[in-house]
Amino acid sequence: MKQFEYVKKEDTFQKNYSLEELDFAKTKILKYISFKKRTENEIRLKFNKVIEEELLDDAIEELKENGYINDNNYIKRAVNEFMALKNLSIKEIKYKLMAKGLSKSLIDDYISNHIEELSDYELQSAKSIAIKKSNLEKEEIKNYLMKKGYKTESIEEACRINETD
Repeated sequence: MKQFEYVKKEDTFQKNYSLEELDFAKTKILKYISFKKRTENEIRLKFNKVIEEELLDDAIEELKENGYINDNNYIKRAVNEFMALKNLSIKEIKYKLMAKGLSKSLIDDYISNHIEELSDYELQSAKSIAIKKSNLEKEEIKNYLMKKGYKTESIEEACRINETD
């Protein structure tokens, strides 16, 4: 088998795998991500025992360069999906994304760049929860929303709206 050569600016060295092995690894990863978008961390966790580390690193790097793996796009998609389907606080969104192995800095950057939209969403979510739980005392609703990580302003506004209904 022909060995894969990787040329770095300052030196050249041999990889411990063939081009066929690299193609096989990329194909396995592409099949895995074709069903559902995945984070780089999810891919690493799935394949770290079946694909040698150096080969996995290079396969992931090549797929990232070609746009198949992009954690920024994953965050954007996941947040849009959460906003369409669930009532979550910004803090809950952040924790869900961190559970997928995304870096805190990427998540924080996304949140800070979309804070107005996310704050509006959080307020609407708090209002929706307050309406659903309108049979509870105001303090119970506040405590529930606080435990879920909603901002104090969102909680107050949601409870104020609920009182006027």
